[in-house]
Amino acid sequence: MQQIYFFSEGRRDMRQLLGGKGANLAEMTRLGLPVPQGFTISTVACHEYEKNENQLPETLRQEITQAMQRLETLTDKKFNAVETPLLVSVRSGAAISMPGMMDTILNLGLNEQTVRGLARQTNNERFAWDCYRRLLQMFGNVVYGIPEQVFDSVLTDYKKQHQYQSDLDLTTADLQKIAADFKALYQETGHGEFPESPQKQLELAVAAVFKSWQNPRAQVYRRLHHIDNNIGTAVNVQTMVFGNSGANSGTGVAFTRDPVSGQRKIFGEFLANAQGEDVVSGVRTPEGLQGLAKMAPAAYQQFLTAANQLEQHYADMQDVEFTLEHGKLYLLQTRDGKRTPKAAVRIAVDQVKEGLIDRQTALLRVNPEQISDLLHPEFAPEVLAAQTPLTKGLPASPGAAAGKIYFTANRAKDAHDAGEKVILVRQDTSPEDIVGMAASEAIVTSRGGMTSHAAVVARGMGKCGVVGCENLVVDEKQHQVTIKGTVYPEGSELSVDGASGQLFPGILPATQASQDDNLQTLLNWAQETGEVGVAANADTPADFAQALKFGAQGIGLTRTEHMFFKEDRLMKMRRLIIAATATDRAEPLAELQKLQTEDFYQIYRLAQGKTVTIRLLDPPLHEFLPHDAAEITEVAEALAIPESKLQQRIAVLKEANPMLGHRGCRLAVTYPDIYEMQVTAIIDAALRIKQEGIPVKPHIMLPLIDTLPELQWLRARLVKKINALLAASNTPLHYQIGIMVEMPRACMVADQLAEAADFFSFGTNDLTQLTFGYSRDDIGSFLPTYLEQGILKADPFKSLDVDGVGAFMKMAVDKGRSQQRSLPIGVCGEIGGDPASINYFASIGIDYVSVSPFRVPGAILASAQAAVRRQYQFQKSAVQSR
Repeated sequence: MQQIYFFSEGRRDMRQLLGGKGANLAEMTRLGLPVPQGFTISTVACHEYEKNENQLPETLRQEITQAMQRLETLTDKKFNAVETPLLVSVRSGAAISMPGMMDTILNLGLNEQTVRGLARQTNNERFAWDCYRRLLQMFGNVVYGIPEQVFDSVLTDYKKQHQYQSDLDLTTADLQKIAADFKALYQETGHGEFPESPQKQLELAVAAVFKSWQNPRAQVYRRLHHIDNNIGTAVNVQTMVFGNSGANSGTGVAFTRDPVSGQRKIFGEFLANAQGEDVVSGVRTPEGLQGLAKMAPAAYQQFLTAANQLEQHYADMQDVEFTLEHGKLYLLQTRDGKRTPKAAVRIAVDQVKEGLIDRQTALLRVNPEQISDLLHPEFAPEVLAAQTPLTKGLPASPGAAAGKIYFTANRAKDAHDAGEKVILVRQDTSPEDIVGMAASEAIVTSRGGMTSHAAVVARGMGKCGVVGCENLVVDEKQHQVTIKGTVYPEGSELSVDGASGQLFPGILPATQASQDDNLQTLLNWAQETGEVGVAANADTPADFAQALKFGAQGIGLTRTEHMFFKEDRLMKMRRLIIAATATDRAEPLAELQKLQTEDFYQIYRLAQGKTVTIRLLDPPLHEFLPHDAAEITEVAEALAIPESKLQQRIAVLKEANPMLGHRGCRLAVTYPDIYEMQVTAIIDAALRIKQEGIPVKPHIMLPLIDTLPELQWLRARLVKKINALLAASNTPLHYQIGIMVEMPRACMVADQLAEAADFFSFGTNDLTQLTFGYSRDDIGSFLPTYLEQGILKADPFKSLDVDGVGAFMKMAVDKGRSQQRSLPIGVCGEIGGDPASINYFASIGIDYVSVSPFRVPGAILASAQAAVRRQYQFQKSAVQSR
């Protein structure tokens, strides 16, 4: 099989084989642009290298030798020749761009003989030795793993000793001495002599680039950007052109549009008398492209023409690397440019208006996960760059926040009420912390994963959240937290970056996200295109109002238990739980019913006829009770009962495994009056809204249903109650009673459950938890290792496990619709906001997803992308079938 392709043999659509860089070099060559000659060693060779125990197979070594002989003919230069030495660069290039993650070597082919030949050929001895010292440095680092700092320290010390301000001050003699020192480093670090044979240099460099595919930073990058570990990298071997060859030479990088704002203007940097690594590494400060315009006006105009041609050809903003050698322009690379979320949206919308792309393409250009970054306050990149983070956790909810740290909900609330900006720092959170969470600018925990209570609530509130900060040791008793050995007492100032999961000392300034007209345009297109509807998880009118602004089609999940955690309501709920008999429960139930009726009424008013799905009480009762001694005393006094009685009730309700215990519909079977109170509140609110002439669609959802008899028993009681209410008001009202599908058994008997359910809504958090047997609040102890070792491809609470959890969901969809063909089915877990998961949901026939308010726009875009991809796949299949 052919493993090497010259640039003249490839095309842009060969990315999987040639990598993105190689495919684009081939395409630029085909377009007639000034690209230095070279060839690409394909990703197939990378796989063969790995199969061959990280050794270059003999067949590949022979093919490389033949390719170099052909390159010698094309360039009229010779590898390992003194008179006309051929030097090459060796660069990585995966199918998906991974800037800076893998390795590059420049000036390969130099040795003690060819460096002198290069000096004579160019009549520039200093330039030749500058190239040689660069090769020694890059080769030692990339091939032998000698730390870059070791070489840098030699260079820095030498410049200090001679009082040089810049690398450009180094003379030929200086560079010769530095080259000798660099070669000595090979010996000192146990790597022997620098290989004088250019062929040996090339083989070692190719192997090093293949090996760099598995380096730690590349693995982390792929994990963060969901890039397949198995695609491998290609290697590009390209004739060197020299931006460091004199005063009329240089190198630069440019974007065809501003990558920060998205503005339609060329944006770039140029560095005179330099090689590309000088720009990337920051060893010298570049100037703008005006430096190129001044040095070589004709080359500058040629570059502008080429850059515009590339953007038009690729129909996307391009990131172009170039070199100027003695006034002659060469293009070394083009790729789709990395851009900020704001720029991504603007470029996509602008290019539609310019007629460069269509709306479907624009929708695919923006990452849905970036959308929420446009909605939250943020720290400017330059602000963060100037800071050193204290520690880092999981970025649970985006945004930027700063304030004083407090360690209990009550103290956080008190500080907030006193006018302070508050950061709530906890080991973990529970529903009773809601008061403090609501009062805080950000929520930080030392435990928990991306779907832990703190994470879910933070996203639901649109608050900045960082969870799983293992370096935090929270001491509530001492009112302090220890971070990497340093103690921070209550009231210390802290800044939290929810986008990165980093914590910073002090108060950093944040900027508010402003209304983005381009984003609204893109979302309007997305809503017209998407097939999976997007509703909101909203527990309060404020949550729902925010979600409606973002385009939510209704509410897919209102968690009624969240309505009970306000301070006055929590005491009423506790009074209900303490009650020993149904008679004793009547009064607190009546009080709670009045409050819930008003809550539902306000939500229905906002809905204006949109569907509102209300889940009846789900958590176990013990979550509402106090835990520590001081709070038990306080609650006992407020309830006017002996402490011993409260402690006895707490002991009775305690469960060994409450996630699998007395909660959800099981609670309703033993305490049916609680669910009857809730449906009374729902129906009373709906009737009131209907009397005002506003359409209303009550959807009542029962959690944790496992069996048909369980569902039938509950439904019969609730329907009886509802029908009595409707008869008493003499008002007809359409309502539905559905179930939250979150038990593996429920998926397996979904056809039975569909006999008595009006709709299904998957609770993916519990379904994932029970399918894997993972506690979502305790996975922090092993999940990072599972991800690092590749045991799991992704956090299953963040992105759907298609093979396991997804299979259960598809089973439930198929079985449910075999009983009811038009059965409405949604997803109301946070996975509903994950783009990859939405793509799968669309494929199995899910009608809608329901997500936190600030995830609504991203989900709308992801739904549209799923529809566009399905349309493209259908068109492709139709063409193939002809």
